[in-house]
Amino acid sequence: MDNDIYLHKLDIRIFMFGVVYRCFSAATGESFACKSIDKHALSEDTTNRECLKKEPKILQLLSGCPSIVRLYRFYEDDDSLHMVTDLCNGGNMFDRMSSGTSFSEDIKPDNILFDSQGRLKLADFGSADWFGVSEDGTMRGVLGTPYYVAPEVLMGGEYNEKVDVWSAGVILYIMLAGAPPFYGDSPVEIFESVLRGSLRFPLTIFRSVSSEAKDLLRKMICRDVLRQFSADQVLRNPWIINVREAQVNG
Repeated sequence: MDNDIYLHKLDIRIFMFGVVYRCFSAATGESFACKSIDKHALSEDTTNRECLKKEPKILQLLSGCPSIVRLYRFYEDDDSLHMVTDLCNGGNMFDRMSSGTSFSEDIKPDNILFDSQGRLKLADFGSADWFGVSEDGTMRGVLGTPYYVAPEVLMGGEYNEKVDVWSAGVILYIMLAGAPPFYGDSPVEIFESVLRGSLRFPLTIFRSVSSEAKDLLRKMICRDVLRQFSADQVLRNPWIINVREAQVNG
């Protein structure tokens, strides 16, 4: 890598195909994260190899968005791919959700910490894709994490951007309930539960959740794609608008 970026052996996180290091700039002393991906481990895995090639391109396109992890440098050598990004050392949402913690409906940025300033950041765009890659604006391919993946993806056919609305709805459900809407003892059982798509709101968990929030969840986590909300409809929903106003008014 360039001479002005140095790896720091603290805060190392290992993932399937490599390691994430804390690194710093020799010029400014500012800390960053360096995601180093082992190219040899990817040599036999065509799907993940293509995903990791797309990730820096998508991050570059999204550069400047305050809620997206910023890509500062991208390097490649004989053994590895290296991506230098924002350092998000405040934990992640999954840790909080998996601990059974639920959040109130008035979710403020400082309720969920990611980077050292408490700013929420989205990361890991390896399985992202461009919407409209085919002539009819649909996508194909079975990608996703069991709890969050939409049924259209699991069925193996074509789907559109609404699969992300489904996933966002599942995340919102977990944030409010502290538990996923679809579950099982194995990935197969979780997938079967997702395909059934039976959305429930147990009274013991949702007693303090408003009817407006539950109505939005029904429209996001909806098996009927024609009736399911688009991202634009979600953003214009009264519950979302009310949460925004609550954040502005403190």
